[in-house]
Amino acid sequence: MNKKQIFTRSVITAAIALASSQSMAAGFQLNAQSATGLGRAFAGDGVIADNASTMAKNAASMTLFDAPALSLGVIAIDTDVKVKDTTYNGRSIPDEQIGGTSYAPNIYYIQPIDDKFAVGASLYSNFGTKTEFGDNYKANAFGGLTDVKSVNLGLSAAYRVNQQLSIGGGLDVIYGSGKLNRYIPEGKVGPFNTPKINLLDIDADGVALGFNLGTIYELDQNNRFGLSYRYSPTLEAKGDMHYAAGNIDGQKLKMPLPDMAEFSGFNKLNDKFAVHYSIQWIRWSEFDVLETTGGVKLNDYQWQDGWHYSIGGTYYLNDQWTLRAGYMHDTSAQDKKTSISVPDSDRNWLSGGFSYHLDSKSTIDFGLTYLIGKDVKADEKNPLGMSVDATTRANAWLYGLQYSRSF
Repeated sequence: MNKKQIFTRSVITAAIALASSQSMAAGFQLNAQSATGLGRAFAGDGVIADNASTMAKNAASMTLFDAPALSLGVIAIDTDVKVKDTTYNGRSIPDEQIGGTSYAPNIYYIQPIDDKFAVGASLYSNFGTKTEFGDNYKANAFGGLTDVKSVNLGLSAAYRVNQQLSIGGGLDVIYGSGKLNRYIPEGKVGPFNTPKINLLDIDADGVALGFNLGTIYELDQNNRFGLSYRYSPTLEAKGDMHYAAGNIDGQKLKMPLPDMAEFSGFNKLNDKFAVHYSIQWIRWSEFDVLETTGGVKLNDYQWQDGWHYSIGGTYYLNDQWTLRAGYMHDTSAQDKKTSISVPDSDRNWLSGGFSYHLDSKSTIDFGLTYLIGKDVKADEKNPLGMSVDATTRANAWLYGLQYSRSF
């Protein structure tokens, strides 16, 4: 193995280790592509092109760079998830706090070939969620551990057709892993101690191939619009799998990932101020059931398609400081069926951030978001006749730091 291969494997391994992140968008979507985007609630992210991270939203934006560009950063996700007012098998049980802090890293590089053609590479995550209830939580037949994470290695290219139109696309090599554990915890029946009983225990991972396409139309250098589409495959994960209700040995876990489409706009109104906006569609209806390749159904989700609506503003204070803010409304992926293991609701993002330009080629970015969820009633049953009723609420603080440089 040569030095380049060792370096690439080390970067991917580090990203996987860090990307076990609590979801802070609908379903288990992870909006953590950049600190710059975080500071404006990702409004207009696919067309602003203020650093290389723009390629995560729209590959065509690479034609807006006339010099090589590098961005690398990390977003910290501090979640506050509560499961309260819970009734398990007809009996009230204590509230549970399942929040925590996790980290989502990212790295991007864009290389213009000439004034029409550019290529790029990226490493980041689009999906991830983790909830872990305490070992003695009475309703761990529904809670337990849910840990889904992915790492996206993207290879992209873009071409400027003419002064107004650019097109782009790329391949996404997606590594995904899932850990699911549902169990009846240790307890007592009269004077007797009862052991832990595993109902579902899965630790599996796999690799799948997706792709993305994008286009940008420029009215002029201050007004542009973009449209992008990302195909996400159903990833088949292989590993250790146990299911009390049926034999799933030797089978694979099917992990449906949603396709996404996004429209973005950027309008610089004068030398100091710009507005930007995005509408994103997420095909969560793909995630209707969690099952194995052998057709064994592990859970029925019946999710609905989701939407993001975001708007933001950027204020170019001076040569050193750029200020930004944004708001996003994020609709829930859950519809009639809700869950305590993946709490979800309509959510509102309040975001702010800034860039400090170290010099004409180097920039430090900081982004901050407060994500506000809503109370949602969860009502679940399983084939063993167990049931849980609860109210869930998920809020979060997100902090992003990023370094960008052009060459």
